[in-house]
Amino acid sequence: MAIDESIREVVLVHGLWAKGWWMTHLAGKLSNAGFSVSKFDYATTRSSLDRQAAALYEFAKRDDGSLPHIVAHSMGGLITVHMLVENPFAPSGRIVLMGSPIKGSRAARRVSRWPAGTTLLGAARKTLSDGAQEWPQGREIGMIAGNRAVGLGVLAGGATEHGDGTVLARESLHDDLKDHVEIPSSHTSMLFSVKASVQIVQFLRTGHFSH
Repeated sequence: MAIDESIREVVLVHGLWAKGWWMTHLAGKLSNAGFSVSKFDYATTRSSLDRQAAALYEFAKRDDGSLPHIVAHSMGGLITVHMLVENPFAPSGRIVLMGSPIKGSRAARRVSRWPAGTTLLGAARKTLSDGAQEWPQGREIGMIAGNRAVGLGVLAGGATEHGDGTVLARESLHDDLKDHVEIPSSHTSMLFSVKASVQIVQFLRTGHFSH
């Protein structure tokens, strides 16, 4: 699916237990780079993946039914991938995922076994545990992964493996990703990382990260 290189709109999708304002710093960086940015807000633990994906499509789609660029953090990436699978014929811009556990999250599975884990994760438990069950074809999707282990995964006993402290590096890999890059960042701090914003702009413009 050919990319319309004139696209300058970007939709930001936040992750678990967050709201749209968490993406404000990144929105400013992308605006400074010449993009028009909007933030998709959704209830992370009280709605099913299907409903979240449908709401994202309704929010993001343009008048002709096509989609702009999308930058999604953590669970937001799983919602974005599912939305693209559900709308295979909608042309889209490029997609950047940030620390998204597309292979499923070991940290989420461990948290779900805590006494209050099911309540903490709510409807997000299945989304995070399962990861991306299907992959959209013909999309230019890049992944930014962090390699500073500070986060929920450490508390859940997953600090022994390479990752961003919440998502393991191997959980962010997929054979059909257009590109994958690691930055020195934890799961949350990548939202405020200059290196991350530079890489995002690079991918949205060219379809490749800087290595």
